[in-house]
Amino acid sequence: MAALTFAVPGTLDQRTGGYTYDRCVIAELRRLGCDVHVIDLGEGFPRPTPATVSEVLPRLRRVAAERPIVVDGLALGVLPQAAQALRATHRVIALVHHPLALESGLTPEQATALRETERAALAAVRHVIVTSPATARILVADYGVPAEAISVALPGSARVAAVPRAPHDTINLLAVGAVVPRKGYDILIEALGRLTDLDWQLVIAGDVTRDRDTAGDLATTLVRQRLGPRVRMAGAVSDDELSALHREADVFVLASRFEGYGMAYAAAIAHGLPVVGTKTGAIPETVPDGAGILVPPDDAAALAVALRSMITDAGLRARCAAAARRAPLPTWEEAALVFLRVLHSVA
Repeated sequence: MAALTFAVPGTLDQRTGGYTYDRCVIAELRRLGCDVHVIDLGEGFPRPTPATVSEVLPRLRRVAAERPIVVDGLALGVLPQAAQALRATHRVIALVHHPLALESGLTPEQATALRETERAALAAVRHVIVTSPATARILVADYGVPAEAISVALPGSARVAAVPRAPHDTINLLAVGAVVPRKGYDILIEALGRLTDLDWQLVIAGDVTRDRDTAGDLATTLVRQRLGPRVRMAGAVSDDELSALHREADVFVLASRFEGYGMAYAAAIAHGLPVVGTKTGAIPETVPDGAGILVPPDDAAALAVALRSMITDAGLRARCAAAARRAPLPTWEEAALVFLRVLHSVA
C-alpha cells in the first residue's frame, strides 16, 4: 500500500483554494487506498515566527525515512534550510499552488527574498507537483526547476446540474476568494462604479480576516462610491452556502492579479456560469474558450466594458454558460493518480 506524509501550514479546514486542494487530494488518496498522515507545520506561513520555523525540521525528521513527505509550498517556500537538511534522509516532494513571490502587495525586496528562498527550497526536493501547466512553466523559466522534475495535477471539479430559475431583472454577480490584494477587488469595485446605470448586485464570498487592511480599504471604497447597497460582503462561507450562491448567480467575476490555477473560476465553470476574469497566470487555461470574457489584470476600464456586455446581453450570457457546460472537467481521482505516480517515481 502506498504511504505518504502530507505537511501543511496550519489546519486543513481553512477555506482557501489551496487548502481545499490539499483536503480533496488527501481524501481521494485515502479513497484509493493510500495511507496518508497529515502534519500541521504551524501557523503564520509564509511569514512564520522563528519559533515556528525552529520546530519544523525536528517534526519532519520524526517521519519514517521510507515515507515520502509532500510539503505544501506555502510553507516549503520559506523553509529552504529544512528542505536541504532533509534531502539526505527523506524523499521530499513540493506541492506548489503558485510561487510565493507572485503574491500581490509585496514590496520588491519581499518578492526578491521569497523568490530566493523558494528557489533554494525547490532545488532540494526530489520532485515538484504543481496545479497547472502555467505554474510549471514559471518554475522552469524563473526558478530553475527541470521540466522533467515537475508533474501537473489539476484540481478536480464536479459538474453541477443546472437549476431552473424564475425570470428576473437584476443580474446577480458572484466573486469568490479571500479579500487580499491578489484577488483585485479594488479593480472590480472601480469597474462596477462605472456601471451604476445598470441593474446588478454583487456578492463577495471570501475571508475578510486574512488581510484586514485590504478588507478595510474595500469597505471604505464601497462607502465612498456609494455601492454599499449593491455589494454584500458574505465573508468565508460554508460549502452549502457557496453552492447556493452559485445557483443564484448569473455571472461569475474576479479581477485576479495572478492565479496559479484559479479554483474559484473552475467552480464557476462547473456550475455553468459565464465568467468575467483576467488574462493572467493559469486563468486563460482554466476558463474554456467561449465561456467568458478575459481582460488584462489591473485594467478597470476593460473590466467595466466586459461586465457591461455580460450584464446587458442575455444572449452572450447564454452562449458563455453553454460553453462552460460543454467544457471537460478534471477530476480529483486524476489528481490523486498523479500523486501516486510521483510517489512511485521517487521510491
